[in-house]
Amino acid sequence: MDSYDKLPDAEILPVGDLSKKFLSLGINSFKGACDYVHNITYGYNTDYEDRMIFFKEKKGSCTTKHAVIAGLAQELDIPLYKQVCVYKFTEDITTGVQEILNKYEVPYIPMVHCFLVYKNYKFDLTEGNYNGKKKAIDDYIYAERVDPFISRKDEYLLYKKILREKILPSKEMEGIAEKTILKAREEGIKLLKACILI
Repeated sequence: MDSYDKLPDAEILPVGDLSKKFLSLGINSFKGACDYVHNITYGYNTDYEDRMIFFKEKKGSCTTKHAVIAGLAQELDIPLYKQVCVYKFTEDITTGVQEILNKYEVPYIPMVHCFLVYKNYKFDLTEGNYNGKKKAIDDYIYAERVDPFISRKDEYLLYKKILREKILPSKEMEGIAEKTILKAREEGIKLLKACILI
């Protein structure tokens, strides 16, 4: 991912709910908003359909951190967008994954992540957060631009589409059933959640 100094900047004007919220926090520049979001505690939110949950709970995952900034960019007409990607979740990324891979006999777990894109630059506002990962997600199987506040259902449907069109037909996943991957994914999510609570 790219350095945050490549992020675009602009004055925040009170044009929507997100811009007004940042201004109420004393943040008046887009870069300032990005810094604020990056520095807020990493954590899973209780209601992903609530656009303001990040502010209410004073924490956020890659989903809500990037939603808030991509949503702010949309309000300010900054051409910065949220992308959802699927990457290979392995022991290199989080300790304990190998046990799950061995249990389900899969080479990796396809997992969802998201980041921001501006021109040719990519930014992950959870990099450096205590997020259960030992390294940044720089490599991925597939990525697609999405609405900043894509619903959990639509994100899952996108995941299933990538799984069926890109992952299951691959040589690596030959002979592996979709339900096996979905079970492994459930355990992978539990592992990530447990890692940030330690």
